[in-house]
Amino acid sequence: MESKEKLTAKKVFERFCYGCGDFGCNIIYTAMSAFLLFYYTDYAGVNAAAVGTIMLISRVFDGFSDIIMGMIVDRTKSRHGKARVWMLRICVPFALAGVLLFSVPTSWPEMSKLVYVFITYNLVSTVVYTAINVPYSSLNALMTQDPYERSVLSIFRNLLATAGTLTINLVTLPLVEFFGDNASAWTKTFCVLGILSIVAFLLTFIGTKERVKAVADEDGKVKTVSFKQGVSALFHNKYWIMMTCVLALFFLYYAINGGTTVYYAKDILGDKNLVSTINGIYNAIQIVAMFFIAKLVKRYGKRNVFSIGLVLALAGMLILEIGGSAMPVIVISSLIRGIGNACGGATMWAMVSDTIDYGEWKNGCRTEGLVNSACSFGYKIGNGVGSALLGLIIEAGGYKGEAAVQSASALFSIRLCFVWIPIAVFVACFVILRFYHLDKEFEGIIADLHARAEKNKVVE
Repeated sequence: MESKEKLTAKKVFERFCYGCGDFGCNIIYTAMSAFLLFYYTDYAGVNAAAVGTIMLISRVFDGFSDIIMGMIVDRTKSRHGKARVWMLRICVPFALAGVLLFSVPTSWPEMSKLVYVFITYNLVSTVVYTAINVPYSSLNALMTQDPYERSVLSIFRNLLATAGTLTINLVTLPLVEFFGDNASAWTKTFCVLGILSIVAFLLTFIGTKERVKAVADEDGKVKTVSFKQGVSALFHNKYWIMMTCVLALFFLYYAINGGTTVYYAKDILGDKNLVSTINGIYNAIQIVAMFFIAKLVKRYGKRNVFSIGLVLALAGMLILEIGGSAMPVIVISSLIRGIGNACGGATMWAMVSDTIDYGEWKNGCRTEGLVNSACSFGYKIGNGVGSALLGLIIEAGGYKGEAAVQSASALFSIRLCFVWIPIAVFVACFVILRFYHLDKEFEGIIADLHARAEKNKVVE
């Protein structure tokens, strides 16, 4: 349980430092979602369908590594806590792996390139990203049990994540052009961005504090949860199942929509540099909207705010499809979609943290690492499926990276990935959230956990 210490006078700084962790993660995550396939097809000369298949297969390995890392976090004991210490340990390997990801040897034959892609993609996704993202995702639930504070921390997380996404979308292509607009220019670009990620993770390590501990049993000892017990508890946690499904779908949307943006800008709008305009507006309005989300959450609850965001995002997509490719339509669509995504991004992680307390209350098992790693497994599967679908769909549509003008079927495949698959995702997430009632139950659950802690004497 949480100690009496709250996020005190330095709370704004601590919230900012907490959010910096997702800024660092998004240096690589956004690059992988928005530019990696484009880099592979147009600069490294790798087949899109083959890369999509590699991405999908790699997610299976990634899922196992998430679960392993979750168990490691739950068993970590250090003077820096069980989660934040990993920010310090992994930040440098994270940056180096990102550089290797964008360093495909262009002179190699096709099969050798694919082997390189397989190894470096798994190094980033399966190993280093997992080793830093699972502990980071666990940190929210370890900093506080106050539901409003969790929401605010989640908002700061999404604010800085959006800032990271905005940074990558705005500076990546200009930096590539600055360094020569060739394959090696991508390597140099991610040397610069890797240093930025190291700074972000160090701020998270330095500026945050873990306060929450598990409830002890009647003997005054904190229960050690085995892997089997932890997994069993997860699948008896209905709200964790719902949030894992929502995250998987939402990150499928992120992967397939984000990865299509550069193709949409280049081949439908006619200028690949418009990706900076599209994503710049989309991400900037998210940042502005974040400052209003906390009040909405306090009044309407996390689930309802998330649901409103899904409706807005869907409306923004429909405006884009119905209105055509004119720039005013793109701007209006990006504004509405940005506000909608702010609602989801600002609430989803706090909702995951709430399922940890529900699981402890229902099953007597508090496993921040396992809960977040299992969620991570879910959303990485969604991301992998999205990336694979993107590669397979544009390949099936006849997309040719070297072609000056794409075929009608290739353009349709781009619109399908950019507009219609995201719309289907929003509808599915909205339906799932109709069954999520934890916001109404949470206050009573926390009160009961505190009563148990008082009775059994909390292990501080």
